[in-house]
Amino acid sequence: MGILAKTLLYLGLYALLHFGYEATGWEALRPVFGSSESVFEHLKMGFFAYLFASLLEFGLLRRRPVFPRGFWFSRLLATWSIPWVIVTVWYLVPGLFGRPLPFALELTWALGVTFLSGIFSGALERGLEDEWPSPFALRVVLALFGVAVFFFVWFTYHMPWVDLFEIP
Repeated sequence: MGILAKTLLYLGLYALLHFGYEATGWEALRPVFGSSESVFEHLKMGFFAYLFASLLEFGLLRRRPVFPRGFWFSRLLATWSIPWVIVTVWYLVPGLFGRPLPFALELTWALGVTFLSGIFSGALERGLEDEWPSPFALRVVLALFGVAVFFFVWFTYHMPWVDLFEIP
């Protein structure tokens, strides 16, 4: 799957995760779907939307005669990086302008950031997918990925005692 096609799939899944819980109210969706407009919930939606896009991509590619050797390593690393790409790019506006944008501009910026996070993560995974990771690198990525899953699910129900920009 090309980077643009995967990014568009990711955006569609992100939209589903963004509005799915709100539309249904099904409590069982909360661990993965967004349940508020907080930055945390948007990072969670990005993480899980990219994971689901990678799972769908695997379903499409698994029957190919030549399967990328580092497919899962690159996809898990890219999925883990999505929230950090979103944070890094999103906070350019507050950093440069210091005040909120008008709503229409903020919405456009949010869509652009989500799109760019898919493009950047797609570029990262394509650069790594044909290489075998070292056993240590694979363990590091698996550990970080597992911690991220815990982080996003746990903090959906139990807010941490300290915020990202708050002095503890």
